[in-house]
Amino acid sequence: MTLDYDHLQRAAKDHLWMHFTRHGSYADADVPVIVRGEGAYIWDAKGKKYLDALAGLFVSQLGHGRTELAEAAAAQAKELAFMPLWSYAHPNAIELAEKVASYAPGDLNRVFFTSGGGEAVETAWKLAKNYFKLTGKPMKHKVISRAIAYHGTTAGALSITGLPGLKQQFEPLVPSTFRVPNTNFYRAPERADDLEAFGLWAADQIAVAIENEGPDTVAAVFLEPVQNAGGCFPPPPGYFQRVREICDEYDVLLVSDEVICAFGRLGHMFGAERYGYLPDMITCAKGITSGYAPLGAMIASDRLMEPFLEPGAMFAHGYTFGGHPVSTAVALENLRIFEEEKVLDNVLANQDGFRATLERLKDLPIVGDVRGDGYFYGIELVKDKDTKETFTAEECERLLFGFVSKSLYAEGLYCRADDRGDPVVQLSPPLICDQSHFDEIEQILRVVLDKAGSLL
Repeated sequence: MTLDYDHLQRAAKDHLWMHFTRHGSYADADVPVIVRGEGAYIWDAKGKKYLDALAGLFVSQLGHGRTELAEAAAAQAKELAFMPLWSYAHPNAIELAEKVASYAPGDLNRVFFTSGGGEAVETAWKLAKNYFKLTGKPMKHKVISRAIAYHGTTAGALSITGLPGLKQQFEPLVPSTFRVPNTNFYRAPERADDLEAFGLWAADQIAVAIENEGPDTVAAVFLEPVQNAGGCFPPPPGYFQRVREICDEYDVLLVSDEVICAFGRLGHMFGAERYGYLPDMITCAKGITSGYAPLGAMIASDRLMEPFLEPGAMFAHGYTFGGHPVSTAVALENLRIFEEEKVLDNVLANQDGFRATLERLKDLPIVGDVRGDGYFYGIELVKDKDTKETFTAEECERLLFGFVSKSLYAEGLYCRADDRGDPVVQLSPPLICDQSHFDEIEQILRVVLDKAGSLL
């Protein structure tokens, strides 16, 4: 049954509770309804075409309309539609765990499947606490993460998140999480004249936080390779190497939260590989299936598995749909295509062109900074380029949401205008994109941001 456009609008407004959505904004406006995708483009219910410059939500690595992935899902659903991983296994989960472990750095050989990224983060924190209880350090339970960082919406993952505006309406949350500075060099509070020195200062704040809380109580540090919220903060040279030293010194687990960064977003299967550090755990999701089915994973080192191999031991944690047969079938086909089409090579070959194309926008007075890596960038908007003055809350509401976001979409560009931190436009196109797509992104951004600057 296909609903007509008016029926879709009525039903959406009467029944569909959308995520992170200001529903009041649709009282006198239509809900955007996307009906089809092909390659790097999507179409709405009225037939208008948009360049998907966000890969859905940092998800659609291979782009839209890949029949191979749909066929893999259908074939698996016919053969075995469901089987949990609760003391049982199925071939897809086994094969995918082996495949993921083969990509992961070092001895991260143990793969715990979830149905999404927040669940993977939740799993990592629970494992950290459980591990230390089993190894004679039961006081270790606290987590350190970075300011403005987003790690998920479940109670534990939201506690780790460094965005007060997303947390306060749900408090009290899980206690014992603490924040340190992020790696936003554009607004560095210290060592603003030396990128590497700033990175070492930022890393050392983790040691300060561990000492302040007591090393015997801190279990883990959660960091993204490139921090998403706030607008794509890459790590300065030496940052993660210093963090690794600190974690080793205090026996604290380093969790690389790669829900966005894994599976090619930065030109490597894992961001830890790009930046040359070895975490104790990796959390991932999104790109593992290119969005054709929900799936996430927590990947742990052999060391963390050891206590659970003892007779009678059990990690009392799991999810009904974690490692679903259909999702794992899709993931296997997704990764096969990655290898066959050399998707990582495409990102590495084109990433400099993407950066250079976006940096052309720096001639606009409203563009303060362009930052990121691979196919993952943020463009920070400022009121004054010379002083880096940002917008007031009222100006941000009027400019970012009242004009920029709506105008980009109207011009045929689907991306993200975000003010979690300073106002940014985020870009994360499918990994199949090339220079023609980058030029299209830049041209639309230029038109809209130039108009936005004139509104100041």
